Amino acid sequence: MIVSFDWKIREIKASDNPSLAIVLRAVLLEMGVPKVGTAYADPELDTMFEAYDVSRSAYFVVTYKEQVMGGAGIAPLVNEAATICELQKMYFSPKSRGLGLGKKMIQICLNFAKNNGFTQCYLETMPNMKQAQRLYQQTGFHYIETPMGNTGHFSCPIWMIKPLN
Repeated sequence: MIVSFDWKIREIKASDNPSLAIVLRAVLLEMGVPKVGTAYADPELDTMFEAYDVSRSAYFVVTYKEQVMGGAGIAPLVNEAATICELQKMYFSPKSRGLGLGKKMIQICLNFAKNNGFTQCYLETMPNMKQAQRLYQQTGFHYIETPMGNTGHFSCPIWMIKPLN
């Protein structure tokens, strides 16, 4: 549950790019994510607004008193059917965890996906991100045996998918 009106989820703005890049990199380092073969190495970390300012893609940020605390995005899964999207770069600073924001963010992203004609949502994560995996399972994702598409995240060995009925 969100405990304060100071917490908001909204679409990304260009002015969010610098602070979002700092938050995402800090969380990735905190989680011990390899710098190669994961979101840490993605060139768009510094230009998230522009990266998601394309058709059938969106990125949402969580703010606390207007300060960016994390976010999540949805975009077509590269080298897959046009009906498969990917939940991307869903990371939150420690202060924003445990408030129900992750579940709310997933709902927002999946609603966007459904409204844009996607029928399945894929994601990749790391073995040590157990809380995230529990959240994904609670929201209907299930594990699959092999990766899909071409995310470039060869260091992410956990793959999940959810049908969007």
